[in-house]
Amino acid sequence: MAAVHQLSRADARRIAVRAQLLTAERPTDLVEVVRQLSLLQLEPTRAIAPSAELVLWSRLGPGFDRRELWDAVDELRLIELHQALRAPDDIAQFRAEMAVWPGAGKLRDWQEDARDWVVANNDCRRDILERLRADGPLPSSELPDTCVVPWRSSGWNDNRNLRMMLDRLVERGEVAAAGGSGRDRLWDLASRIYPDDPVPPLEAARRLRDERRLRSLGIARAKSARLPFEAVDVGPAGEPAVIEGVRGEWRVDPAQLDRPFAGRAALLSPFDRLLADRKRMGEVFEFDYVLEMYKPVAKRRWGYYALPILYGDRLVGKLDAAADREDGVLRVAAVHEDTPFTGAMTAAVDGEIRDLAAWLGLELEMP
Repeated sequence: MAAVHQLSRADARRIAVRAQLLTAERPTDLVEVVRQLSLLQLEPTRAIAPSAELVLWSRLGPGFDRRELWDAVDELRLIELHQALRAPDDIAQFRAEMAVWPGAGKLRDWQEDARDWVVANNDCRRDILERLRADGPLPSSELPDTCVVPWRSSGWNDNRNLRMMLDRLVERGEVAAAGGSGRDRLWDLASRIYPDDPVPPLEAARRLRDERRLRSLGIARAKSARLPFEAVDVGPAGEPAVIEGVRGEWRVDPAQLDRPFAGRAALLSPFDRLLADRKRMGEVFEFDYVLEMYKPVAKRRWGYYALPILYGDRLVGKLDAAADREDGVLRVAAVHEDTPFTGAMTAAVDGEIRDLAAWLGLELEMP
C-alpha cells in the first residue's frame, strides 16, 4: 500500500496548477495541451471569447491563433464528444460505454426512456445512418427527421427530435461530430471518425478515465458529488494524500510530487478546468467565485462574465471585462482584488489584460 502523502494547501495548489499547464513554462503544442487537460469544454458564450479559445490562450499565450484550434477540429486532430474536444487516442475509453448503451446493470428511468424512444423511432435512426453512409459528412440541416414519437422533456428540448436523436446516436457510438462547430457542425458515421484503437472492457475503461482525469487535475477527491458535465473525482487512481486543513480522501498524481514550481499571472475562463471542482476551489484555493451571467444585474458582485485571476499558485481576483466588437474595444469595468495586489502583481495582471486585448484584436479601455 502506498504511503499517504502529507501536503499543505500550497503543495496541493501547485500540483493542480502544474497539471493544468499554468506555470511560467508555457506549452507550445495545441493538441498536446488538450491531451494533458483531458478535455476542452465547448461553451458558446462570447462575452470575451468562446471558453475553449480562452482556455488555450491562457496556456499558449499571445501567439495562439484561434484558427489553429478549429483547423485541428476539421482535420480530426481533435474530436468532439459530449460537448468537449478531446485527443483522438482518448476516444477508445468512451467507446466501451457506447457499446452497452443505455447502460450496464439496472437502468434508471431516464435510461429506459431514452432506449424506448430510440426503439420507437428506429426508422428515423436508420434513415439518418443511411443518409450519412451515402453522403456524409453532413450538417444536421441535411439530415431527415422522420420521428413518429416526439421527444418529451421538461420543456427545453420538446420536439427537438433530430437534435435529440443525434445525441442518442453519439451515445450509442453510431454517429460522431465530423468537424465544424455550432450551427456549422458536421456529422458522419462514427466508424469514419473515431480511431480504430482497441476498446478496453468497461471497467478497465473507467479506470483509465479516472487515471486520465487525475493526470489532468493533479490532485482530486476519490469521491465527490456527481456533476452534469464531467466528473472531478478519480476513484482509486494515483496515490492517497492528506491536505492540511482540508477534509476528505484525496488522490494525487505521483508524477507531480516533489517538482519545482514557478508560477505566473493568468486570466482564466469561468469554465477553466482548474475551477471545475468548485469545492476544491473553495477549500484548497480558498477562492470565492460564482459565474454571475445568470444572476440579475443588481445581484452581481464581480460582473456578467468575470475571469478568475491566477497569480502563482493563488486565485487572487476577478477581471470584469467585455469585448465590444462593434466598437473594437475590450472594455474593462473593474479588476476585483481579493486581497490588495502588490506592485508586481498589478504589473503582471495588467500585462495579461493588455495581451488579452491584443490577442482579441481590440483596443483596451481601462477605468
